[in-house]
Amino acid sequence: MRPGSPYVSRFGGMPMAVAVITQQIGSRGGEIAELAARELDYRLITGQELIDETSRRYRITPEQLLVVDERTPHFWERLRTDTDRFLAFLRAVLLKELANDRLIVVGRGSAHHLPRSGCGIRVHVIASLDERVARVAADEKLSRGGAEKRVRDYDHEIRSRVQTVCGLDIENPDVYGMVLNSSGMTVEVAAATLAAAARGIDSRVTAADWQRLRDAAIGAQVRAAIHAHPKLNSSQIEIECTNGAVRINGPGLVPPWDGLTDQVVRQVDGVASVEVTADGAAMPILPE
Repeated sequence: MRPGSPYVSRFGGMPMAVAVITQQIGSRGGEIAELAARELDYRLITGQELIDETSRRYRITPEQLLVVDERTPHFWERLRTDTDRFLAFLRAVLLKELANDRLIVVGRGSAHHLPRSGCGIRVHVIASLDERVARVAADEKLSRGGAEKRVRDYDHEIRSRVQTVCGLDIENPDVYGMVLNSSGMTVEVAAATLAAAARGIDSRVTAADWQRLRDAAIGAQVRAAIHAHPKLNSSQIEIECTNGAVRINGPGLVPPWDGLTDQVVRQVDGVASVEVTADGAAMPILPE
């Protein structure tokens, strides 16, 4: 990090870059993440651990979060309001953890949630179809044909899931800052490459970059808090956060909804001030 920065890590000293990995099934992304985290002395969170923590923080069951779990087929066929709500919870937990720095997160559709703030890197771990099929066949004790069907179906499912909900193609390399092909290098080399990239970010990142990530995390927690309240709905609300100052605009945010929104938002950790403005008629009352 550049000298003179006032930003201090929760672990003491200067904050260190973060990475979020989206891995293809059978690409060994989890192994690469584990090795890189060990080399950097970082925390490591898996997709399942992220779901478990989201369940705990927002007092919902892991089964409810299956609406955004990579293992559940065709989840986008459920109510979009449920999808938006649970995705908001998951994203809030992810960004809060990332804002604490020194972290690698690995899953099969998470990297695009990392804002392009300059203090982290989105990583895609891929491998050849043949190698992925062989690995899945060994790991899941499937026949070659069964493993190939599993890989192809899974690839289609995850790609469709993210395209439908987030509007992007997770196989598009433009989404990422780094693409690692584990068919073309050992996992040790791939992990060392990722660790070197993190150190390179550390040498250039500024306090303003970290503040942008922290603001994104606060904004995500604000949206999740509004979603979690039984009388509020954040689906049409615009949320901006700059240096902890939160500005909210949305349809129907007139009395008493503006005051209720203000009260809910001020309880979010890191919020310095709140400004609520209305757009249109009063918000309809949501059922308890």
